[in-house]
Amino acid sequence: MYYCACIKTAIPALARFPMTQSQHEFRRPPGPDQAVALGIDPETLATLQGLQQTHGDMVSLNRPNGRVAYFVNDAFEVRRMLTRRHTKYVKGPGFERVKMLLGNGLIVSDGDVWRRSRRMIQPAFSRQNVHRLLTVMVECCDRLAVRWADAAASEETLNITAETSDFALELILISIFGDDYERYIVTEGENPFAFLSRDSTRDLSVVMKVRHLRELLMEIIGSRRARQGGEHFDFLAMYLEATDKEGKPFSDSELLDELMTLIVAGFETSANTLNWVWYLVAKHPNVELRLIEEAQRLVPTVSAISAESLTEMQYTQQVLEETLRLYPPVWLYTRRSTQLDELEDFDVPPGTDIYLSPYILHRTAHYWADPDAFQPERFDPSVAPKKERPYFPFSLGPRRCLGEYFSFLEMKVHLGLLLPRFQMQLVDASDPGLELAINLRSARDIDVQPVIRTTP
Repeated sequence: MYYCACIKTAIPALARFPMTQSQHEFRRPPGPDQAVALGIDPETLATLQGLQQTHGDMVSLNRPNGRVAYFVNDAFEVRRMLTRRHTKYVKGPGFERVKMLLGNGLIVSDGDVWRRSRRMIQPAFSRQNVHRLLTVMVECCDRLAVRWADAAASEETLNITAETSDFALELILISIFGDDYERYIVTEGENPFAFLSRDSTRDLSVVMKVRHLRELLMEIIGSRRARQGGEHFDFLAMYLEATDKEGKPFSDSELLDELMTLIVAGFETSANTLNWVWYLVAKHPNVELRLIEEAQRLVPTVSAISAESLTEMQYTQQVLEETLRLYPPVWLYTRRSTQLDELEDFDVPPGTDIYLSPYILHRTAHYWADPDAFQPERFDPSVAPKKERPYFPFSLGPRRCLGEYFSFLEMKVHLGLLLPRFQMQLVDASDPGLELAINLRSARDIDVQPVIRTTP
C-alpha cells in the first residue's frame, strides 16, 4: 500500500505545514535527519524496526515527497488514535492503490461516505445473521475434506496455501451470492474470482481482471434486483435491503464497490491466517493435541456445531489470536492527520502521515514476553484482560473490521472439523518467510502431506 523504500536528501522539518505557528513551536519525536520513503517490502519493515530500536516508539521522519511522517509504536497512543481521537485522522498514503481495485468501499472511504456505508452494512454482520451462515461453512469444509481424503489416499502432496485460499474464497462467494454462486460463477467453468487468491502483486493486469468482475457483479445485481423480495439469505440480499437514515438504498456503483471490498477483505484474512495456523500447528504437536482434544469434546460431529459450541472452543480461539499476533493480515496501516493533535508529548500538525505496524507492535519485547515465540496460552483470558493487550490485527475503534466475528467463526469450523481428521506433515519445515504486500502472506507456498488420523 505504500511505495518503495529509499533514502534521499533531508527535507527541512514542518516546512510543508500551512500553519501560523513558527516551525520551532512544534514538538517532534526524535528521528533521522535524512529523508525516508516507506514501501510494502522487506526493506520497509527493516527500516521501521531499525527506527524503533534507535529512536523509540515515537519516531518522526521526513518523506521524499516533502511530507512529515510519524511512525507510532506506542501501544497506548495507537489505541487512543484509533479510538478516542479517530475523528482527527483519515486514511493515509497508499490507499489509492487499493481504491483502484475496490473502488470507494468501506475500507478506503472516509467522512460521510464511510459513516453512511458503515451504518448500512453493520446489521448484516450481526451475530444472528452470521450464525445463519454456519451451514455454508460446514458444507465448504465437507468438500475440502473429500479432496483431502483423496489426496491422502493417493499420497499426494497438497499446497495448503492454495487450499486455504480456495476454501476461504469459495466460502465468502457463497455467503455473498447464495444460489447465484452456482448460477453465475460455477457455470463459467474456471472461477472468474480465482485470480484474487493467486495474484498477490495487485498490478495493472489484476486491475483489468477486476473490471471483468465488476461487469459480472453488475449482471448478478441486476438479476437479483429483478427478483428482490424472494427467499434469499445472503450478504447480497442484506446489502440490497440496506437503507440509510433517509431510506435510500445503495446505488449500483456503491453496491459494486462494497461487494468488491467484501469479497477481497472477506477471504484474504481467513485464508492467510489458516495457512499460518496449519504451518504452526504442524511445528507444535503439543498445540495440535490440545486443539484436537477440544474439537473432539465440543464438536465431535457436524450436528454438534452451533454458535454455542464454537464459542466454547476457547483454546482454538487462543491459537487463532496468537497466529494473528504473529502474522496480522495487514502488517502496515496509514493515517493522515486533519487537525492538530498530540501523541505523548509531541505535536501532530495537520497533514502528518502516520504509520502503524501491527506486525512490529505485536513483536515488541517490552509489550510481549518472548515475542517471536508461538504461545497461544498468552491469550488465555486469565493471563491479561483483552483491553490491556497491545493488539490490533483487525484495527480498533470505529474502523475495526466488521467481519471479525464471521472470520473467527469460519476458522473455528474449519479447524474443528478438519484438524481431528487430518494431520498435515510439512514437506519443508523451514520458515517460509514473509511476503510483505498489502496483506501479509507466506513468501513461499507451504506444501504438506495429508495423513488421515486414526488416533490423536
